[in-house]
Amino acid sequence: MTISKRLLAGFIAVSSLGLSACVGSPGPVGNTAVPQPAKSVALPAYLGTWYEYGRYEAPFQKGCEGVTADYSMRETSGDAKIRVVNSCYKDSLDGEFDQSTGKAKIVEDSDGAKLKVSFFGPFYGDYWVLDRGEPNADGQYPWSIVGEPSGRYLWMLTREARPSAELRSALEARVRELGYNWNLVRLTQQPGS
Repeated sequence: MTISKRLLAGFIAVSSLGLSACVGSPGPVGNTAVPQPAKSVALPAYLGTWYEYGRYEAPFQKGCEGVTADYSMRETSGDAKIRVVNSCYKDSLDGEFDQSTGKAKIVEDSDGAKLKVSFFGPFYGDYWVLDRGEPNADGQYPWSIVGEPSGRYLWMLTREARPSAELRSALEARVRELGYNWNLVRLTQQPGS
């Protein structure tokens, strides 16, 4: 399986979809009681480029470094209005570059904090923005913590490739507060870090 399929499967390979056989066994449960999202999410403030600060390692993303996710509005009609482009480098920042495109839709009655994301046809996986920072001067959220109901997947995203020491510390504290096992977190290498 190529890195792009593994990377993209991360957003859809939750056990409830039964896709784990396609992407390898899911990682351990790092949170047995995943909370509901803490805040609403305004789509315009979430759009744009995110850098992965850290994650729970999973087979579909194994070895990925320099991970980014870019969210924008799709030009096509339909219920999946968000374009998602995920990128990474295999095994090191000098490794093979890989990029894949998918789509997402906001879950009704979720205040924008829950999405369904798809990279493989009709299959959609859960993507919950469990918490996020307040909008910055540009109107964008500066950080977000993303998970899903099984507690096996976790991502910490920031707008900067190298977040400040203060933000790194705050992300760790918030991840722990949300009930996640910090010992399972794998920090992602980003350019200049």
